[in-house]
Amino acid sequence: MTPKVQVGTILIEERPVIAQVLGLESEPYSGNWSVIKGLDGFSLDRKIHTAGWNFFFIATEVKVMIFGAIGAMNIHSALKRILEKVRQQNFNCFEVTGIVAKRFLGVPYATVSGHSRHIQQSCMLDGVQERQTAQSGRLEGGVRPVLIRSNNLQSDKNR
Repeated sequence: MTPKVQVGTILIEERPVIAQVLGLESEPYSGNWSVIKGLDGFSLDRKIHTAGWNFFFIATEVKVMIFGAIGAMNIHSALKRILEKVRQQNFNCFEVTGIVAKRFLGVPYATVSGHSRHIQQSCMLDGVQERQTAQSGRLEGGVRPVLIRSNNLQSDKNR
């Protein structure tokens, strides 16, 4: 049975490392996306920060319009389309922020909207290539390597 999705629901792309580190409980939803159980965006953010990771909110709203009344199947199909857009941008979470039923000339339709979210260790949002690399699993456990830079205070003139 597909879990119920409503405003405030967080969907996460299945990542064993993230689930283990953060201790998240989730329920399969569509493909490799799952619904996080028992947490909204704020409580998930607190949990992620407590673990020393970061939870990014992407300001651009993602919207899909569906024809017909609001129902589990219509919302599911709308979210499948949205999750494909989110996946193409290499973000690993999505928060549903709106499910609105409307009518136009008596024809029912609904708009499902939300915002991409992203969980990662670094405090600066990785670029598209880094997120893609982490998602493809080329880095050990999806964890980003730490770059250590030495600050050489001597100028070239003093050498």
